Amino acid sequence: MLKFLRNHIFPYWRSIIVVSVPLLLLPLPIIAGTKEASCGYIILIMAIYWMTEALPLPITSLIPVVAFPLFGILDTGDVCMAYMKETNMMFIGGLILALGIEFCNLHKRVALAVLLLVGAKPRWLMVGFMGTTAFLSMWISNTATTAMMVPIVEAVVAELYKDEDEKSVGSSHITVAISNDSIQELVPDSLSFKDNSEKSSSSPLSQAAKDTEKERRRKVRVGVMMCIAYASNIGGTGSLIGSSPQLALKGIVQETFGTTELNFASWMAFNIPGVIINLFFAWLWIQYLFIGFKGQSSDQDREKEVKKMIRRKFRDLGPMTFHEGAVLILFIICVMLWFFRDPGFVPGWAHFIEDAHVDDATAVMIIVLFLFSIPAKPAFWCLRPLGETGPEKPSPALLDWKYVQDRLPWGIVLLLGGGFALSDATQASGLSDWIGQQLIVLKVLPPFVIMLIICIITATITEIASNTATANILLPILADTAVSIGVNPLYLMVPATVTCSYAFMLPVATPPNAIVFSAAKMNPVEMMKAGWFMNLVCVVVICVLMETWGSVIFNSNEFPAWANTTLTDKNENQCNITELLSTTMADVSIWGN
Repeated sequence: MLKFLRNHIFPYWRSIIVVSVPLLLLPLPIIAGTKEASCGYIILIMAIYWMTEALPLPITSLIPVVAFPLFGILDTGDVCMAYMKETNMMFIGGLILALGIEFCNLHKRVALAVLLLVGAKPRWLMVGFMGTTAFLSMWISNTATTAMMVPIVEAVVAELYKDEDEKSVGSSHITVAISNDSIQELVPDSLSFKDNSEKSSSSPLSQAAKDTEKERRRKVRVGVMMCIAYASNIGGTGSLIGSSPQLALKGIVQETFGTTELNFASWMAFNIPGVIINLFFAWLWIQYLFIGFKGQSSDQDREKEVKKMIRRKFRDLGPMTFHEGAVLILFIICVMLWFFRDPGFVPGWAHFIEDAHVDDATAVMIIVLFLFSIPAKPAFWCLRPLGETGPEKPSPALLDWKYVQDRLPWGIVLLLGGGFALSDATQASGLSDWIGQQLIVLKVLPPFVIMLIICIITATITEIASNTATANILLPILADTAVSIGVNPLYLMVPATVTCSYAFMLPVATPPNAIVFSAAKMNPVEMMKAGWFMNLVCVVVICVLMETWGSVIFNSNEFPAWANTTLTDKNENQCNITELLSTTMADVSIWGN
C-alpha cells in the first residue's frame, strides 16, 4: 500500500490538492448561500494553496481576479485595482532603490567597513555581522542581504581557522574558496591551534582532542552563519519597506481605516528598539549554544590575518566612485523624505501640498527617476577627466533597467495585491463583520493575553507559510476583531505583522534560513533547537514593547477615533439591513393578507 502511494499518489500531491480542496469545501457556499460564505470559501482555498504551495504563490494571488467577480462579490475592475495600490508602488520603488544599491556594490562596501571596526574574535565578529546584516535588511531584501553576507562570512571563518602549514608556506600560496554552498575545512587533524608555546606544533594530539577541536570550530562556523539569518529576519522588521508584511499592514490599514498614526517615522520609532533588543538576545543565545562564554585562548597572529584579509577585500573595492556616492546620497534623501513626510512631532513636508494627499510612493518614485537619469560616470563639460581628449561619450545611468527587470521579485507584488483584494472582499461581502461578531467572545480576556495568543499563533503559522501570505490572511481578521472588542486595531495588527518575520526554526521558513542552512551544512535539529527559543523571546519582546512603548508611539491603549468611525459605519450598515428586512417582511405580510 505504501509503495503504491509513494509511486502513484505522492508524486501528484500538488495536483490532488489543487483539485480536491475546492470540491471538499464546495458545500460551504452551496449550503449557506450568502456572500459571506462565498468569500470565506475563496479565502480558505487561497490559504490552503498558500500554505502548501500547491500552486506558485503569485499564481494563487491571482485567484481573486477570477473568483470574486464570478461569485458576485466584487467587480473585476475593483479587484484589479487592488493589485496596484499606493503601497504596491511604494514596494516597487523601494525594491528598485535597493537594486540600485546592489548594482553599484555599495552594500558590500558598507559591510566590509563595519567589519573593519570590530575585533576578529568570533563573538565580536558576530556583532559586526549581525549589525551590518540587520541594517542592510531594513532597506534591501533579506534574501539579497544574506546571499551577499554568506561569502564574506565564509572567507572570514576560513582565515580564522586556516591551516598553520599553509600559513607557514606563505600567504601568497593561500587561496580561500568561497561559494554559496559550503567551504571546505582547511584544518588538518594533526595540528592544534591552541596558543601554547610550550608544546611543539608537530606533536600529535589524541583522537578525542582532535575531534573536540574540530567540533568546536564547526559549531563556531554554524553559529556565525546562523547569526546572519537571525539578523536578516529581525532587521527586516526595522522599516516599513524592510519586509513585505509591513507593506501589507500599511495597505490594509489605509484601506480599512484611512489615516492613522502608522507611517514610516512612527514604525521606525516603535520597532527599532525591538530590533536592537532582539538582536542582543540572539547574540547571547547563539554564543551560549555554539561558542560559549568562557574565554578562549586567542591567537593574535590569526586575528591579525583576519583583519588583514578584510582590509584587503575593502581595498580591492577601490576608492568610492561617483556612482556609489550618488546612490548613497539618493538613498539618504529618500529615507529623509519618508521620515519627514508626516513625522507626527512636527508638520511634514507633505502638509504644504494642500490640494492632494502625498504618500510614501511619491517620495521613492522621485528617487527612482533620478536613478535612471543621473549618469554613473559623468564625462562631460567640467566633469570630464583631465587630459582626456576625443569626442565625449555618453555614460550609462546609475541603474540599468535590464538589471531591474531580471531581479525585481514581481511575484511579491502580486502576492501583496492578492492580500489587498482579500481585504476588500471581506469588507464588501460582510465577512469581516461576521468574523468580528464571532470573535467578540474574546472581550472577556485581557488585551495583552489576546495579543500574546495572536502572536504565538502567527509565529507558528509563519514557520510553514510565506510571511506575506500569513499577513494577508490574518490582518483583515485582526482589524475587525480589534474593532469588535473595542481595542485599538494597531495594538493587535502591529505585533502580528512583526511576528510574521519571526521564523527561526525551519530552513524552509524564510529564504535567509534556507541559504544559511545550505551554506553551513548544519543539522536541522540544530536550527530547530536554536530557533524555538528565539521565536519565544521575540514574541515576548514585541508584545511587551507594544504594551509599553506602543502606547507612546501609537497611543495603542486608547480606542482611536478613526476606528470608532469604522465601527459607526458598520453599525449604520447593520441598521440599514435590519430596516430593509423589516420593510420586506411587512410587505410580504401585506401581500399575504
